[in-house]
Amino acid sequence: MKKKWYDYLWIVSVLYLILGFFNILFAWLGLLCFFIPLGISALGGGKLYCNKFCGRGQLFELLGNRLGLSLKRTCPSILYSKWFRYGFLVFFLIMFFNMLIVTYLVWSGAHELSRTVTLLWTFRLPWHFAYPAAVTPWIAQFAFGFYSVMLTSTVLGLVTMAFFQPRSWCVYCPMGTMTQLICKQKNKKSCRSV
Repeated sequence: MKKKWYDYLWIVSVLYLILGFFNILFAWLGLLCFFIPLGISALGGGKLYCNKFCGRGQLFELLGNRLGLSLKRTCPSILYSKWFRYGFLVFFLIMFFNMLIVTYLVWSGAHELSRTVTLLWTFRLPWHFAYPAAVTPWIAQFAFGFYSVMLTSTVLGLVTMAFFQPRSWCVYCPMGTMTQLICKQKNKKSCRSV
């Protein structure tokens, strides 16, 4: 089977993480991973992004299947449950809105820029080396927060990939859950999950 251009989008996911490591402003590019799937679903494309264009899912597939880094066990049923998926989505959205609030506080001058990336919403990693000093603080604050979200979700995906099926992250991915909700509203037939 001949590879298509979108079969190499896993490279974009890897580049995103690498570039954000050296310059935090590249984290802004991650917004594409939010708006494109929602847009495709809203325009009637269903789960097309998740099934074909998600570079992160492709990366987990590559690491898990081709490189053998996955135990390939069946995911626990709890990951498939609605309460877990929707609960994780709500938790994820709370963390996202918290990031927006901190960004606003930095913009308003009520809070100083935090040059850290928070991994798993708990561990604060110093990231001073990736901050270009000539940038408006709120722009950098959003980047630090967004990179934290993207890095955390990648780590969670890597952990579930290692213990379960390569694309186990896709089962409870907040973007996948949101696109699922959108396409259910638009057309129930185009809502097949990954």
